Amino acid sequence: MQPPVALSALRRAVMALEPGVAKAAARPFATGLDDLDAWLGGGLARGVLHEVHAGHARHPAAATGFGLGLALRAAGGRPLIWVRQDPVEARVGGLYGDGLAAYGLDPSRLVVVRARDPTGALRAVDEAARCTGLGAALVEMGGSPKNLDLKASRRLTLSARASGVTLVMIRLDASACPSAATTRWSVASVASAPFEAQAPGRPAFAATLLRHRAGRHSRTWHLEWDRDSLRFSSPVAAPAATAPLPRTVVSVPAVGPGPVEDAAGRRRAG
Repeated sequence: MQPPVALSALRRAVMALEPGVAKAAARPFATGLDDLDAWLGGGLARGVLHEVHAGHARHPAAATGFGLGLALRAAGGRPLIWVRQDPVEARVGGLYGDGLAAYGLDPSRLVVVRARDPTGALRAVDEAARCTGLGAALVEMGGSPKNLDLKASRRLTLSARASGVTLVMIRLDASACPSAATTRWSVASVASAPFEAQAPGRPAFAATLLRHRAGRHSRTWHLEWDRDSLRFSSPVAAPAATAPLPRTVVSVPAVGPGPVEDAAGRRRAG
């Protein structure tokens, strides 16, 4: 009879038999935000499933933007696949090439797969997870379909581990349910600091780590996406508030010239 084997030793033996698992576990990817990466123990694991939930029904774009950022960080310049369901696209809108390019993703690196229902979407992302030439795969899932259960998420995780492809599942209007995902996030949009001349600032998020299989505690980070360096960063400090005017400001009419002052300093519209 063989002596009992420690669980840690058994895990190492299994990983040695599956090179894809060892390769994925040895190469985490950093988000770019030092505080977040330190909290995660060096970054997020490649070759596993990560879930990103919209923090509110009004914030699907925030969840999508954060999930795309994770996928770009994990891919490291390699191609991506994005699986979208027709009902989800009808609700949140289609992908726009110029918008993706402005976010930092070269559209020539992206393959978009359209699925009619959750079954087709899960089948497509499972096939993508087996393709070793990919850097990452995204899939958007609306609601809580019955076939997206613990068994399905475990199957996706095993496929990702065997190939080293990182999977990012974006959940919209989803209720909490058992999942084999390594991390689960809740993401909402927040106001960003404007650039010069009040130009729109960088995409900004409030990202809450809800679950981590390594036992990390829940915590929320405010971060921004930098399209030039393709990394998350700390929010840019908001500009200092301007000094209040010494007297009441008369609103400017929508049509015609604004208010003027006469010689006595009285304001009149004209």
